[in-house]
Amino acid sequence: MAAAVLRRHGGPDALELRADWPVPRLAEGQVLVQVGAAALNNTDLWTREGAYGLSGDPDAKAGWRGPVDFPRVQGGDIAGQVTATAAGVPEEWVGRRVLVDPALYRDESADAPPVGLLGSEADGGFADYVAVSADRVHDMTASPLSDEELAALPVAYGTATGMLERARITDADTVLVTGASGGVGFALVQLAAARGARVIALTSGSKAAAVERAGAVAALGRDTTAAELQDRLRALAPDGLDAVADVAGGPWLDRVLPTLRDGARWVIAGAVAGPVVTFDLRRLYLHNLSLIGSSMHTRAHFAALAGLARTGAVQPYVAARFPLRELHTAQDEFRSGRHVGKIVVIP
Repeated sequence: MAAAVLRRHGGPDALELRADWPVPRLAEGQVLVQVGAAALNNTDLWTREGAYGLSGDPDAKAGWRGPVDFPRVQGGDIAGQVTATAAGVPEEWVGRRVLVDPALYRDESADAPPVGLLGSEADGGFADYVAVSADRVHDMTASPLSDEELAALPVAYGTATGMLERARITDADTVLVTGASGGVGFALVQLAAARGARVIALTSGSKAAAVERAGAVAALGRDTTAAELQDRLRALAPDGLDAVADVAGGPWLDRVLPTLRDGARWVIAGAVAGPVVTFDLRRLYLHNLSLIGSSMHTRAHFAALAGLARTGAVQPYVAARFPLRELHTAQDEFRSGRHVGKIVVIP
């Protein structure tokens, strides 16, 4: 079968496109999914580059949760059709269109945190076929969404759902979303607005209109000075922001912290603007602020997202499509940051 195989950490040449990779063998409790579409995420690039670091050594080459077992088929976002089942799985699953939960969980509980990810700690969906545990597939036979739209959901919208749930975002909140034109940021805007929250977005000026169409009441340029940004935020949220959903990190923590109300929540799931930050801890404890780390989603979070996908209540925006054989080009386009929404690949 065709597959994108990561041989080592490194540049694009570390990711090898193969036409002769073996079809996965099923273990007990697994299903074989013929991939209809897969989508790109920052995790694909960072895993390839080994950009996650290790505790105590932020510059160490490592995958999402530590060392990567090479070779590894990348790709965490997967939608497709079940073509075979192993022992312990009802044959009725064969032929069903499915959305795959990409998380590997610590235990079997509904609220267990993820400890691994398809495409990093296990083989993923940049291939013709992928083997996954049957309890990770959600039936989408009745969904009005296409495979491409479904494939845009798992990592980005799953991560966004986890962030909103962990920060307890409701229709009473005014929330700032950083990196609002990217995969997770765009999902945050859509999902927070769908909850009735008042969403302010931080993005590049050229993408402001698209982000506002997704549900933001205002889109602020990320190239504004700290003082200008604080003035705009205070004008939009005179009583202070109730929450920040942050996928950027970097300088935004220090710049935005003064605009939060007492008791506000800051949930963070990314560090594209820089992983190492400084800020005044007194602002945190004197104002009873909550700083929340959020890594992907739980089973319960993903089940809720799957329910929205099944009815078409959430509709991701697919920015571009590439055949799997052009994955390197797709990753170049992804890294350019010119797009709004998700980039998908078709095996």
